[in-house]
Amino acid sequence: MKVVLEKKDAGDWCYRGEGAINLVLAYSGSSPTFSGKIIRVPKVPRNGSIKETERSVLSEHECSLWKDVADIVTSPNKEVAEQMYVQCVMIPLLGSEFVDPGVKILVSREFLELVERNVLSQRPGWRVSAASVDCGADSVLLMSDHSVFPQGTSKGKPCLSVEIKPKWGFLPSSSFIADENAIKKNVSRFKMHQVLKLQQQKIQQLSEYDPLDLFSGSRERIHKAFKALFANPQNNLRVFLNSSLIYGGMGGGDQGTDSVKVEAFKDNLKSFLHGENGLHKRNFVNLVGEAILKSGVLDRLLEVQKLDKFDVEGAIHAYYDIVSQPCKICKDSGEDRQLGKYSSLHSIPVDESLKIVRDYLIAATAKDCSLMISFRPREDDDQESHYRTIYLDATKQRLDVKAFFIDLDMKPLNNMEYYYELDQKIVKSYKKMVKVERGAANGGTIEGCYGDSSVGVMSNFIFAVWTLNFTTDCSFARLMMNSWTSLGWNTMPRIASSENYSISGSSLLKVQAERDENNPPLKGITSIVLNPSTDTVTFTGEADPVYIV
Repeated sequence: MKVVLEKKDAGDWCYRGEGAINLVLAYSGSSPTFSGKIIRVPKVPRNGSIKETERSVLSEHECSLWKDVADIVTSPNKEVAEQMYVQCVMIPLLGSEFVDPGVKILVSREFLELVERNVLSQRPGWRVSAASVDCGADSVLLMSDHSVFPQGTSKGKPCLSVEIKPKWGFLPSSSFIADENAIKKNVSRFKMHQVLKLQQQKIQQLSEYDPLDLFSGSRERIHKAFKALFANPQNNLRVFLNSSLIYGGMGGGDQGTDSVKVEAFKDNLKSFLHGENGLHKRNFVNLVGEAILKSGVLDRLLEVQKLDKFDVEGAIHAYYDIVSQPCKICKDSGEDRQLGKYSSLHSIPVDESLKIVRDYLIAATAKDCSLMISFRPREDDDQESHYRTIYLDATKQRLDVKAFFIDLDMKPLNNMEYYYELDQKIVKSYKKMVKVERGAANGGTIEGCYGDSSVGVMSNFIFAVWTLNFTTDCSFARLMMNSWTSLGWNTMPRIASSENYSISGSSLLKVQAERDENNPPLKGITSIVLNPSTDTVTFTGEADPVYIV
């Protein structure tokens, strides 16, 4: 029987979250057909519309790219092509036990229009500004809700699920990375991107999470990574209890935490994990860590991510050959494509260029997907379950566990230029931050793209008023504020982009008193003024400027 979602069905679907390409809606109605299901609803950018020709087929160059996968090339529209991409490309790489390809079901335009109105108030503002529901689509992807176990086998048992967006789990080593960008070989992409996001005010605080820890295979480092995600989830961590969100955000960029949210989360954990009061969070971290280690699921993901052997700095050259365009990178750098560093990439057969770009885009899917890990209690006499089990010694509990990758979207070929430009922005912003830190540590005047200090930064310089001036795009005042907050200066509030904030007197003493043994009090400061509108930080007192920075 053909299933079509009509206008009357829109009220049964509630907002679960969203990514760049799709809205995710969970079923809340009474139909057995959709119980325990979600749908992925395509979005369209607000700065342009999808033409019917763009919706119906892949581009000519994309057909060349995926020519060896007939089910993708012959798909009647992009929605089907994306489903075939998961079925034919990602499942063989990641394993069928970890991937649910879903099924397409038809929807009416009226259903999509009403869904958009129903969920509008729940969507993050910046997501609303960026894209709307694609009301011209004729189908959506129906999938199992992996935040719960299938109906009929759970016997009313609770289900705890963790959604993690792991991001890049390795450091690139491509010889095509420019010498001036060599820092990419030593610092994870996520850590560098955090600096750019802070400067763009997409986040309010730098995360301590490093994907290299999560993918390390070390129990200690995995625990460290997960604790960092818990402390600052942003859009990289969400936790569900019986499919209801109990921690993390709804798909926005910056999702902060506070003591009230943390305590509420701990209370929810008590209904799922046994153990002494005060230890539920620790047991939760141990549980997730054991699931990651024993399932080997991240090892699979890392293998696919490492299909990117050339880095975007190499793959972009292959891209220009595929689309038969002059290489903008070689042109902008003055590089002779026949004689320069990248000549080898521009002289290979087109099939090799296609493989480089195809592997890069597959790796991009793996770098941007999410992992859903779900748990439910299991009794010793329960013979029905066919899932993996984990025994948590601290709580004396045996639990079923399942893991699935989600958001395995096919990346468009024309994203290649965007990926390259974003990569360069990320590296540039991070290098600027490092330059400031080194300038202060070396006791020299901070100059260049960050501007100059009004007084030279010299070791043991005694001063009355010291001001750091930086160009506004660097947002150093906000960066410094964030650093202080992350070090425990909780008295200092977050500041808006135009807000001028001053701290002195008893408030400053309180800030200094909050410092722990690893971050001793800063003596000799009588006031601190931050002015993000001019991007300046002014200290008054007799402290050493180098020590302050």
